[in-house]
Amino acid sequence: MSKGLQLQLAVPTGNLESYIQATRSIPMLSAEEETSLARRWQEQQELDAAQQLVLSHLRFVVHIARSYSGYGLPQADLIQEGNIGLMKAVKRFDPNVGVRLVSFAVYWIRAEIHEYILRNWRIVKVATTKAQRKLFFNLRSAKQRLGWFNQDEVESVAEDLGVTTKDVREMESRMSGQDVGFDQPDDDDDDRPNLSPVGFLEDMSHEPSQEVEDQQWEAHNKQQLLGALQNLDDRSRDIITRRWLSDKKSTLHDLADTYDISAERVRQLESNAMKKLRGALAA
Repeated sequence: MSKGLQLQLAVPTGNLESYIQATRSIPMLSAEEETSLARRWQEQQELDAAQQLVLSHLRFVVHIARSYSGYGLPQADLIQEGNIGLMKAVKRFDPNVGVRLVSFAVYWIRAEIHEYILRNWRIVKVATTKAQRKLFFNLRSAKQRLGWFNQDEVESVAEDLGVTTKDVREMESRMSGQDVGFDQPDDDDDDRPNLSPVGFLEDMSHEPSQEVEDQQWEAHNKQQLLGALQNLDDRSRDIITRRWLSDKKSTLHDLADTYDISAERVRQLESNAMKKLRGALAA
């Protein structure tokens, strides 16, 4: 966002009603005043003009944010997000189009509030695509009036929104679900059954057949590695062993001193030996 619109419009968390009353005390602009201020901002990037445009429409943001109070999210946060949308609208507003700022800004205000709701309504985002977002907000509005849908209502909503009945049923299921922690909550009540998702996972760490399989697989890999090492020449095998398989690993310079060659030559021998080992193990 343009630095010229970085206005101090944070909603006070202590007393929201005082903030709302303050927005109502800011005088509204006439069409002529609004056009003049918008042109000053558009042509001269005058911060005071942009600030007056934003401040005079804060009451409109409050009005829109209150229509989303049923989502269980803090009203102050909804207003803040709406204020961000208002500032984006002021930045893009063209007074020469012939519409009032309030008509243009409603899209940006709602867009920011919608995005905030979708990010915070559930831990897992309930809607990601444009069609799912449209379905989420329209479906929630319809459910407040109708409750759970029967088949006729599902088909009617699907037809109105241009989606399939499967999409409607899936979104209805997402909206009716609740966030559940994966791990068992920490409490002292050992008698309570563990109903968290982690309690339904199968523990295979001590399953006899799995342990036998792991042991056999480890022995097989070890045997393959030993066989691949035997195919290397003595110097390459010693370099790989001392560089990767010994408890106390040698450096390139240690091996260079041992074989009276450069450290770069040791690195080349090591690289060639590793290629041969990978080819033998993959065969």
